[in-house]
Amino acid sequence: MKKCFCIVLAACFAFSAFGCRQAPPNRVFTLDDVDGSTIGAMAGTPSERLASERGAARAYASSEELLSSLNSGAIDCAVMEASVAAEFASSSKDIRVLGEPLLVYDLRFAVPRENDELLAAVNSALATLRGNGTLRNLRDKYFSGRRYNYASPAGIDRSHGALTLAVPPDSPPFSFKDAEGGFSGLDIDVARAVCDVLGVELQLIEYDAWELVTAVRHGRADLALGWLPSEGEEQLIHISEPYANAEHVVVVRR
Repeated sequence: MKKCFCIVLAACFAFSAFGCRQAPPNRVFTLDDVDGSTIGAMAGTPSERLASERGAARAYASSEELLSSLNSGAIDCAVMEASVAAEFASSSKDIRVLGEPLLVYDLRFAVPRENDELLAAVNSALATLRGNGTLRNLRDKYFSGRRYNYASPAGIDRSHGALTLAVPPDSPPFSFKDAEGGFSGLDIDVARAVCDVLGVELQLIEYDAWELVTAVRHGRADLALGWLPSEGEEQLIHISEPYANAEHVVVVRR
């Protein structure tokens, strides 16, 4: 009996020593420490792109997988949208959010400088979509990986004409070509929702990302969406109210 007891103790010791290893201590304490580290992010979100710019990025299909990898030490830190990070931190005593955000920005429409009426109409439509929760749902879909599909309401009167949107094909999750060759992304869904409110058709014109402001300025497109333009470009076009804003933060082990 004594011999058996010793074997059980030895087995328990081996399991605790090799089967239940603790995660390595955190080594990311500031944004400077992020550079060159192994960084997790939700697949297909802006956070994934930010992670790839700062270190060795690993993309995850679910937040549960991402949190598990962080806790186990498979990744050094994670980059995610601030509201998601706050949920993580509140539900786990083992992680925390760095105090300084990695990136904060607004997304807005670009409208021709001479078209004050269109700017007012876009801002009015955005106010409607903000009030009914559509903009929030779309933001969460593309930034936080939450499930939501926008569908145009039935019976929309589109007799008011059409608006053309200059859109790049390779800027996920904002705009990109899907498996069938059609356009998808946050910007496409937001523009479609705005056109639904205004009662107009949405027509897409493909442009490189750096040509969007030029396309709007010279009248080749009615609208473009995305990051705020540079200070010089801002004098050449109208800028709408934000349709989304984002704050990306870094999550680490305690």
